[in-house]
Amino acid sequence: MMIGTPPAAEVDAEDPFDLDSDRLHEECGVFGVYGHPEAAALTALGLHALQHRGQEAAGIVSFDGARFHAERRLGLVGDHFSDARVIGRLPGRSAIGHNRYSTTGETILRNVQPLFAELDAGGLAVAHNGNLTNALTLRKELVRAGAICQSTSDTEVILHLVAQSRRPRLIDRFVNALREIEGAYALVALFEGKLIGARDPLGIRPLILGELDGCHILASETCALDIIGAKYVRDIENGEVVVISESGVQSLRPFPPQKMRPCIFEFVYFARPDSIVQGKSVYEVRKQMGVELARESMPEADVIVPVPDSGVPAAIGFSQESGIPFELGIIRNHYVGRTFIQPTQGVRELGVRMKHNANRSQLEGKRIVLVDDSLVRGTTSVKIVKMMRDAGATEVHFRLACPPITHSDYYGIDTPEREKLLAATHTLEQMREFIGADSLAFLSVDGLYRAMGYEYRDDTRPQFTDHCFTGDYPTLLTDLMGEAPRQLSLIAEAS
Repeated sequence: MMIGTPPAAEVDAEDPFDLDSDRLHEECGVFGVYGHPEAAALTALGLHALQHRGQEAAGIVSFDGARFHAERRLGLVGDHFSDARVIGRLPGRSAIGHNRYSTTGETILRNVQPLFAELDAGGLAVAHNGNLTNALTLRKELVRAGAICQSTSDTEVILHLVAQSRRPRLIDRFVNALREIEGAYALVALFEGKLIGARDPLGIRPLILGELDGCHILASETCALDIIGAKYVRDIENGEVVVISESGVQSLRPFPPQKMRPCIFEFVYFARPDSIVQGKSVYEVRKQMGVELARESMPEADVIVPVPDSGVPAAIGFSQESGIPFELGIIRNHYVGRTFIQPTQGVRELGVRMKHNANRSQLEGKRIVLVDDSLVRGTTSVKIVKMMRDAGATEVHFRLACPPITHSDYYGIDTPEREKLLAATHTLEQMREFIGADSLAFLSVDGLYRAMGYEYRDDTRPQFTDHCFTGDYPTLLTDLMGEAPRQLSLIAEAS
């Protein structure tokens, strides 16, 4: 949720020996608790369950009935919020939290959410999952009117819009701010005596309501409810604003009704496989993607090998449909982080094996089908195919459990510019040659929709937000089409 686009050097700052550097990344996860005596501790646990949605920073803001308390840190949730002393500095029966993945520049503390502002109507803390497509335009107008911006986050624009509203009640100001923003958002907000949840009019980003011991929970995914033993109540609907207070849950509908179009990439990659999204098991959907992929493009082979971890469910489905055995041909080391010291080029060249190693006993002398969830730049796939051949595979057939990614995202997914997407600049045969596979195939768009339970994609009224595959953007892209600056010039800050 950063505003602006970084210099090309920053976009392309990919570690050539990090197999995760060519992955799509979600920007963040949000969590909120109302009315529980251990609100901050529950929020920390919820953020831990949502760690996959953002690994660069985490923050919690609590309210004790009189004052707000904030702890914002760079790094993983467990690095900071497992300390009882930190939780002890977050008293109160209400709290919101945020996991962050930045898409531009470096992560610095002033951008870590939740963001907080003291307004004339009271304190307001906001955490945001998604991306606003008119944030730069709004920011330019706000600064021209005298606003002073302290971060490069589009979430700060929401705070300024709330502050400038002249409505008497804070909730009305909040709704007015939502009417001015475009794009994708799932918001949790905390102000004196109330917890707010809001979802954009198309429901692009997910947000759910849960319940624990009579207390209400807001979260990005159901896995965050599971970790604290909470019960799933329902999804927050597209365009809905919920206000949680001592009176219960009040539902507001400030927008004209629209057909929901949730992001299909939640099912392809982002959501945890044990989550339920829009009433569908993410794990079962991913398995079915593998089934559909096998029906569309099944080569002659001896073994199905997933690219861990995200390719595992689709590979299981592919194996079950094809009858070809499933084996763990790549073993992932989960205990190596990005900060591992690689002092010399010779040691750095071992970096591929630090995180992934070929299981030679299952590969040597065999024709294998590699199943992965997506293909972005293709650099990771090159490394993995070479790893398979070095381990003795006689043939390497690559299968992707989603369609080719041909368009950039502007709703909260960290995608390269279009000219850096392999499928946007290469034919299928050129992509096959680039990654060095014996064959290459993607799941079709209709195959993806069949895996979701539909006969096909309804081109007149699409069921999902799927622009990365189709180029069909469901909202205005005001900043992209306007004259807003693509990079904010703010003072450099040590993190």
